[in-house]
Parts: sequence; structure tokens; C-alpha cells
Amino acid sequence: MAKSAYRCVECGYRTPKPLGRCPGCGAWGSFQEVQEAPKPGPKAPSPAPALLRLAEVGEGEEGRFSSGLGEVDRVLGGGLVPGEVVLLGGEPGVGKSTLLLEMAKRLEKRVYYLAGEESPAQIRLRARRLGLRDLLLLKETRLEPLLAFLEENPPEVLFVDSIQTLEAGGAPGSLVSVREATTALVRFAKATGTATLLVGHVTKEGVVAGPKAVEHAVDATLYLETAGVYRVLRSAKNRFGPVGELGVFRMEESGLLEVKNPSEAFLLERPTGVPGSAIALALAGERALALEVQALAAKTPFPAPRRVVQGLDGRRVDMVLAVLERRLGLPLSGLDLYVNLAGGLRVLDPGLDLPVALAVYSAVVGRPLPQDLAALGEVGLAAEVRSVVGLERRLKEGERAGFSRFLHPGNVRRLEEAVEAALG
Repeated sequence: MAKSAYRCVECGYRTPKPLGRCPGCGAWGSFQEVQEAPKPGPKAPSPAPALLRLAEVGEGEEGRFSSGLGEVDRVLGGGLVPGEVVLLGGEPGVGKSTLLLEMAKRLEKRVYYLAGEESPAQIRLRARRLGLRDLLLLKETRLEPLLAFLEENPPEVLFVDSIQTLEAGGAPGSLVSVREATTALVRFAKATGTATLLVGHVTKEGVVAGPKAVEHAVDATLYLETAGVYRVLRSAKNRFGPVGELGVFRMEESGLLEVKNPSEAFLLERPTGVPGSAIALALAGERALALEVQALAAKTPFPAPRRVVQGLDGRRVDMVLAVLERRLGLPLSGLDLYVNLAGGLRVLDPGLDLPVALAVYSAVVGRPLPQDLAALGEVGLAAEVRSVVGLERRLKEGERAGFSRFLHPGNVRRLEEAVEAALG
């Protein structure tokens, strides 16, 4: 005979009697009564697992196909893989749904679009603006009927917008529902070879909402972020390609447009002849970029000077400032310092140390750096300039961006040498 129990719809915590507050997640009034099935009888023994020798496993082909957008293909490592499950996160309004519709417009595959958050009429209006003429829409938020339909009519590509709208053993958006829905869709994708993209909301900390097990279950996790007037697609996890790869788009009235030359785009508004501006040759994933590092120094009215950093690793910037003050004798104790990676981009690359040092030095002494100069290199605590990954790629990008002079670990060994070469 079935027994009654109570389960938290937020985290799945079970208890024999209802509680006001869930001990598992702290939610109030979240318990619902469920019927527990009686324990089944003894099962037939399962077949023993088989061992495979690695040499006996066929290599096979991934069978990648293009998403229709070159920047998305770059971030994914060359395109979508049949059976791959991709989690796409981002803040509300950043353009996640627009990106999916742009892909659907170009994909020459059978695509289903699960509309959980918007009505078909809203999607039709947006699709018309983007120039998308036809699309197969699904309007179903219950997981079981959805899976039954998909198994009978499997698509080649499935877009789920969003995973938080599906009902799977709990209230939509709860930890239980998100986890169960993700697991079920991953199982379906692997069984049918359907490339699946799941849209997920992000928390105030900037990570995909839901249990961390969701990110572990999928093959790739991508984040769509705002960088000034641009949208940046970044990979945080990728089983079929590099991590940290970056794609750049510009949001226009007609939709998301790919930015083929990000270096040119981010340097478009660079000021000329201004102290505190240095060009950095950075690496984001496999992509080399020419970016502007800006620094501003001002007398502080406070006992403790302020250090404000945007778009860079604040701890590395603090280290570079300490090296400038201790090893090069640059007076910084009475100055507020602001260091910014222009364009709203965020890049964590040790190769930005040398451009940061040059920009700060230039801002403090009030002398601009040469307009045709670009720099890269890690700065050590002894003021040595250390080697970085992808030196040749960075230098080629610098040449392509129109720079003719370079400071890098191959031609300078000390920070003092780099400052002398840049400012004479």
C-alpha cells in the first residue's frame, strides 16, 4: 500500500510530515504531499557489465555541422555535434533567444523551438524582424508529454527556451525541476543524436541558476554577456572544444550581427596622444585580440588611495602596481588609480601585465605611448618580463591590426627595459 510523504518542490527534500521551513534549502511553505509507491519485490539479476579494451573502441567521427554562425562555431570548437547538449546562460534581455533564432534561420536541419517563456505570437514578431520565415514551434512545459512527442518525432536540433519553464517533479524553475528536466533531455539527446541547446537564467553571481549538477550533465556551457555595445559569447566548459573561446556580436535592429574583426571594433574609439593608453595583444581561448588598456592617476583626498579595476584580474593589477612602486620607484602611494580594459570586455590573461604596467607608468608621468606600439608579457615580482602562451598568434594579430612596434618577452627581459623602450 502506498504511503504518504512530503517533498520540497524546491530541492526535493523528503520528510514523513509537513514542515514549515525546508531543512535542505531553507524555503518556506514548499512541501507538497506525494504518494510513495510500495517497495518492489526482488528484481531479476541485471547482466554483468562488459569490459572494453581501449584499442577495441572505434575512433569514429564527431560529425560536426555548422550552427550557421561562424562566431558560434568558433566558441563551440568547430560547430555542433550530434547528441551534444549545450547550456546557454545569460542575463535577461542580453539576446539569448535572438541568438537561437539567428541560428534557426541559417541551420539547414529539422529544428524544433520549445517556446516556454514567450507566446508563439511574440516569437513570430521577433522572427519577422530577424527575417526568419518559418520555424517549428513547440508550446509544452510538461516534461513527460514533451519527451513522448520528441521520441516519436525526433528533430535534428532542439532549442529549449528555457529549461526553467519545464515542469518535472516540482514547480517550474525549482532545483528539482531544472535538474530532472536537464537529465531527461540529456538522455534523450544522447539516445537520438539530437543536438540540443538549453537556455538558462543566471543568478546575481553570474552563473547558471539551478544545481551545479546541471552544468556537469551538459557537454558545453556558454555565457552570453554584454560588453559595451557588443555581445560576447564565451565558453566556460566544452567537452568538444577549447574552454574560454570567445565570439563577438553586435546587437542591431535587424538582430545579432557577427563581428568578424573584434580588434578593429574594440579599438575604433581609441584616443590619440593621451597618456595612460596602451595596446595589449591578449589571448581569449584560441583567439588573439588587440585591446586597449587605459589607466588614470589622480591625487587622492583619502588616507588610503583607491584602486579601481574594470575588465582585468584585480589581483594581477595590484601585483603589477606593487612591482612598479618597489622595483621601478614609481610613486603611487598618494594616487588613486583606475585601470580599465576599454570596450567593456573582460579578459583574464597574464599577458596583459606588461600593457597594464606601461599604461600606469604613462598615466603617472603624463607622457603618451607611441601610437604604433603594442605590448604583451607577464610581469614577475622581480620585474622580469616572462613568456606567455601564443606569442606568434598575438604578434600576427598585432600586425594585422596595423601596429609596427612590439614589446614582448622575446625582445625585452626586464620591465625597466620595456619602459625605457616605450617612453625613451
